[in-house]
Amino acid sequence: MYEKELAALESSHRLRRRVLWDERLVDFASNDYLGLSSKSNLLELAHKRVKKLSHHSPKASLLVNGYSPLHAEFEEILCYFNGFESGLLLGSGFLANLALIESLVRPKDILFMDSDYHASGKLAAKLLGDRVIFFDHNDPNHLLELIEKHRPQGRMIIAIEGIYSMSGTVAKKEFAQIADFYGALLIVDEAHSSGTLGDHLLGYFDYHALPRAPHYVKMGTLSKAYASYGAYILASKEIISFLENRAKSVIYTTALSLLDTALALENFLYIQEHKERLSQKLQERQDIASSMLGVTLSSPILAYPIPSTPRLLEVAKKLEAAGYLVGAIRKPTVETPILRVILRCSNKKSQVTHLCEKILEYSERES
Repeated sequence: MYEKELAALESSHRLRRRVLWDERLVDFASNDYLGLSSKSNLLELAHKRVKKLSHHSPKASLLVNGYSPLHAEFEEILCYFNGFESGLLLGSGFLANLALIESLVRPKDILFMDSDYHASGKLAAKLLGDRVIFFDHNDPNHLLELIEKHRPQGRMIIAIEGIYSMSGTVAKKEFAQIADFYGALLIVDEAHSSGTLGDHLLGYFDYHALPRAPHYVKMGTLSKAYASYGAYILASKEIISFLENRAKSVIYTTALSLLDTALALENFLYIQEHKERLSQKLQERQDIASSMLGVTLSSPILAYPIPSTPRLLEVAKKLEAAGYLVGAIRKPTVETPILRVILRCSNKKSQVTHLCEKILEYSERES
């Protein structure tokens, strides 16, 4: 039924497959930024938390009887450290973006979304029709131009990411200032910035030293720096209550796994306890890559452009043969093929140095 489509993908070097990678490869591809996914002591602590409960699965949706004291505890901890009134745990970042965009943008509202916003947000935005307008990536001036042309009768909502996953760029502070000026709701997808950005590794608001405001909404995942699975939304009590009553991906899905909740909670507390050391390790690896490859990095994501998809795949294969696993990202995820390298804390500085040497060697040879 789909032979022609699959053949077309393969001929254009865009066919994807699941792969069981050799565990001996040095991992520069995963979003486990802080290397917590291999800390067995944190897993043991999480397991102990779950064993204290009367049950080990959520059993139902949050609004039936799936809401656990463990969920409530982690929500309170996230709110306390991030400075928000209320929180809500969900099954994934995809579900969180769907919840925010599908429910918060009402009939007379307009959503202004960064053109590089995550695919989950863009998919949800398709439900909105002409109520969504995209502005140029990380460009506050273009956003201002569009706001002047398209004043909504209802609410104004702005959606950005703290760190953009395919470029590693950090969202500018001006977006918060624009939201403040217009009284717009600001949604910040912190999937890649929570745990990697700011003095306290808390993301965009922390990095830009922004006091929390009732019109700010923070969404983040638990599957990246927090080395678990799931997502959270932090906002005012009013907004969280509205999501509980209107967001279909909250109402009609089972509550977040209890073990994932406990693991994320333990990992989050570990990060806060060791934030200075972890920040230093992240920065050291960014400095090495910046110096060797002649690029400016503001996050642990290195997006190294390669001229063509066949060349990208060849370079990635050679890096694999040299012992390194990196992301070979191509269309439709990005317009220009890139090596996506995650400068993880758990990788040695000598490994970062050697990887950069090989990237230079192979990319120059291929060009």
